[in-house]
This record gives sequence, structure tokens and C-alpha cells, in this order.
Amino acid sequence: MTSFHATTILSVRRGNEVAIAGDGQVSLGQTVAKSDAVKVRKIPAGQGHEVLVGFAGSAADAFALLERFEQKLKDSPGNIKKAAIDLAKQWRTDRYMRRLESLLAVADKTTSLMVSGQGDVIEPTDGIIGIGSGGPYALAAARALLNHTDLPPADLAREALKIAGEICVYTNTNITVETL
Repeated sequence: MTSFHATTILSVRRGNEVAIAGDGQVSLGQTVAKSDAVKVRKIPAGQGHEVLVGFAGSAADAFALLERFEQKLKDSPGNIKKAAIDLAKQWRTDRYMRRLESLLAVADKTTSLMVSGQGDVIEPTDGIIGIGSGGPYALAAARALLNHTDLPPADLAREALKIAGEICVYTNTNITVETL
């Protein structure tokens, strides 16, 4: 069976700003199935807050998780940590959800988190999250740019994804960026 490889998602935080960026490539085996997919969203989090979400992995699984995350945000308005932990618990224990193959990067004005199906909810020390096929490349580029430039998060994320797109065959440079 041919496997899907898709996505590079990068979240960058600097000061009071945060950005999540994603490339547009979805690959099926050695073929590009789609080059302009949008894998980042800005969603309402209640109490006038917004949350940025980026997803990597199976698209159908990611959308199922995104819907559940939105529901968890409604249950805990404005508290993405609680929503992410509740989602991770459900993801790990629910028989149907355990089969979902995806990762989420979520961020609001103060917090950035990576959420996985193994029950992980990780808040990075440096405010940078890289997930998906090209995640490690984008993460390394973002760390270097964060330490050696004054770029705002949106520009920094875009440049780091361009670098990842030049290295990873499952990443392209058709980039979508959302900011808070």
C-alpha cells in the first residue's frame, strides 16, 4: 500500500507574537498529489480569544482531531492547555481516536503546544514547534533564524519553511501563514 507523506508545520513565537506556517504539499508515494493544501487555521477559542492550529499527518484524521479540539476549547474557553490535555487524554483512550494518525501544533497569545496521539502535550522551551515530514528541517532553520535575526515570527516561519522546502522532498514552498 502506498503511504501518504504530507506537510511541514512550523510554529514560531517571539515576544507577544506567534505564527504558525504550513507548506502546501501532499504526496502519495513519490507523486505530488496536491501542491496547495492549507493546513493551518485560526479558530475561535471563546472569551474573545483565537487559537492557531496546524496539522500534520492524514488529512481526514487531522480534521477529525481539529473538530474535537474545537469542542474541547468550547468546554474550556480561552484555556488551550486544558483543551489540549483533554484532547490528548481522549485521543489516547478512545478506541476510534487511537487509530487517528496526525499531530497538532496549537498556539495562542501566550502558549504553544504540540499534541500527539500518544498522550503527549509538549510546550517547547524556545517557543518553536516543527512537525510533519519536514518538521526537523524547519525547526533547525527557525532556531538559527531566531538566534541570528530580528525577523518577526511570520517572516521567520516563512523563511524557515522555504529552507525546509529546499531540503525535504515532501515539503514545498507554497506557504500559508497565520498570526496572532
